Amino acid sequence: MKTSIIVQNLKCGGCAHTITSKLSGLEGISNLEVNTETAAVSFVHEHADDVLRVGNALRSLGYPAIDQKNSMGARAMSYFSCAVGKVSKP
Repeated sequence: MKTSIIVQNLKCGGCAHTITSKLSGLEGISNLEVNTETAAVSFVHEHADDVLRVGNALRSLGYPAIDQKNSMGARAMSYFSCAVGKVSKP
């Protein structure tokens, strides 16, 4: 099944690189795409609970889903994740 999650705090290629590198390692997740213009993270998954796992991983990186609270901590974490993505981007 293919699912898209619209996230908050997704601003640039650094954010996208961090999300891609961290979520690519999740078992059962494939065809991961991050669209910085629409703030959408799309992926193919095998089980319904995979969506919850991806959502939790995104939140831990500072990119909560659009329907979740965007706390000061989440925003700060997204800046950190973005910086890491910019530094490690090939």
